[in-house]
Amino acid sequence: MFKNNALLHYHLAVHSWEQHTFRVTLSIPAHDSNTLSLTLPAWIPGSYMIRDFARQIIRLQATDENGTVLLSHKQDKQTWEIATHGQPVQISYDVFAFDLSVRSAYINDEYAFCNGTSVFLQIKEATHLPCTLTINAPEDTAKSVHTSMAQIPDTAFTYNAGNYDELIDHPIFIGRCVTRDIVVNDVTFTLLFSGEPVLALDRIARDLVPVCEHHMQLFGDPQPIQHYLFMTLLSSSGFGGLEHRNSTALLFPRGDLPMPGEEGTTDSYINFLSLCSHELFHTWNVKRIKPALMVAPDLSKEAYTPQLWIYEGFTSFYDDLTLARSGVVSPQKYLDILSAHLTRVLQGAGRHKQSAAESSFDAWTRFYKQDANSPNHIVSYYTKGGIIAFGLDLLLRRKSDGRVSLDTLMQHLWNDYGKDESGTPDEVIESLCHRAFGIDVSDYLSAVVYGTEDVPLQEYLSDIGLALHFRCRQSSDDKGGHKPDSTGNRHQLGASVKSAAMGVTVLQVAEGLAAEQAGLQINDTIIAADGTVVDDKLLQRYLNASASASLSLTVARDGRLIHCDLPVLRAREDVGYFTIEDTQRFERWLGLI
Repeated sequence: MFKNNALLHYHLAVHSWEQHTFRVTLSIPAHDSNTLSLTLPAWIPGSYMIRDFARQIIRLQATDENGTVLLSHKQDKQTWEIATHGQPVQISYDVFAFDLSVRSAYINDEYAFCNGTSVFLQIKEATHLPCTLTINAPEDTAKSVHTSMAQIPDTAFTYNAGNYDELIDHPIFIGRCVTRDIVVNDVTFTLLFSGEPVLALDRIARDLVPVCEHHMQLFGDPQPIQHYLFMTLLSSSGFGGLEHRNSTALLFPRGDLPMPGEEGTTDSYINFLSLCSHELFHTWNVKRIKPALMVAPDLSKEAYTPQLWIYEGFTSFYDDLTLARSGVVSPQKYLDILSAHLTRVLQGAGRHKQSAAESSFDAWTRFYKQDANSPNHIVSYYTKGGIIAFGLDLLLRRKSDGRVSLDTLMQHLWNDYGKDESGTPDEVIESLCHRAFGIDVSDYLSAVVYGTEDVPLQEYLSDIGLALHFRCRQSSDDKGGHKPDSTGNRHQLGASVKSAAMGVTVLQVAEGLAAEQAGLQINDTIIAADGTVVDDKLLQRYLNASASASLSLTVARDGRLIHCDLPVLRAREDVGYFTIEDTQRFERWLGLI
């Protein structure tokens, strides 16, 4: 249809900073067809939800070499058919960009950001053709252009991509920012932060060096990247990350990053380093080691796979572990973080109803479309997947007398499936453990991945010098991860709440606990207990002190006042924490000695 040397050329410009619009032109060479079909992806790889990016295209027009407008027909929500008659064609369209997210496109006064899936139309008949992209230089000299796409030498903001899939795998930033480069094992990592923030850039760069070293050493040479871009969009709030082949787009609160001269490592800063670690690990485990279905996914519809517990779960295990291995956090702090993840899993009744494999498969309709009742019905393939990875590491070490670990498994995944990007089958973990190590992990996977059993950590923890304990929550914001200073709450509401103008509003109701038995519903406002107006802390104090079988609650529900009896039930011990019983064993497991 197209000649062998045919090339598609895209041009991207910020059309209006005030109206938040990009303008894109696509130049298509001569071809052998009367019509061409153009489409925009419905989802972006790494985020498993239909987002219908084409709804943000404001107008679309096709013209021939003479500027004559060609007939176009919209076939469905994301596809246009253009009557080209085989001649060269230029497509021009505008894209509205005001979604502050790492998954789409956003323009404000400081910067413009986009993913290719939001702005670059695909020619169905030409997905294999190489592409070039020219980005308009911003008129404001304080604004600059950044992307991990390969720049054509001796050009101003012109880049090339081998095909459409490569074109859309490099997010683009145009605007004000601060940057810092670090070089690790001959690979350059660029740290970019949007706007003009006051940050301790030297410290952030220094803390990320061992994180980069760890991931690169784990998978070994040759490295799949020569340059990597950490692109961080700063905001007042918001959190997220999305992996790409040679970069990541991050969203993070600007106030949670360290400023020059500040000492200490806050939990929020640890979250940032963990997010960077997570997305960089995806360079190997998702962008190259990937489910066979994701090697060439159809971006117009859902792509179902039961394997996300491997890709997000294993990565969630390594993101924090890397911080401990590299000395960014202490061994005890790492255990506190791990305990918090375990506690999140244990406090959800959904873990008994949905397996990690089912959670992976249903990501499109359940995990990415959660509501307040979701913890009672689903389990996270991120958090439980991370605990599964931890248990699998301990199991492999025990069955091999310490010769095999999860590290060894990841290296085999990289060598067998990642380097050539051949794609993994659904049973890859079981088959690889058997083939490469002679270890049978089928019973373990059957119970905790394909079944709904909890990961049996207690069976293996003594091997690495740890013990696991359980206790009651000490407060509403107790996430686990530390030895209790007191006995904790005697009795449990069984719901999460937030402050209201008077009383507290119910956000979630846990299955089987007191709030559900009392008939409390999401969005109820608990005004009073036993006739006294309460807030979160006072309500808990009433529960702890109560010697009666129930508390009388006054509740506002949809404009009505109702009364209900809240059973006073003993609090569950569903908060986990680890203690170090043998420091040498634990530090050996971490790789510190």
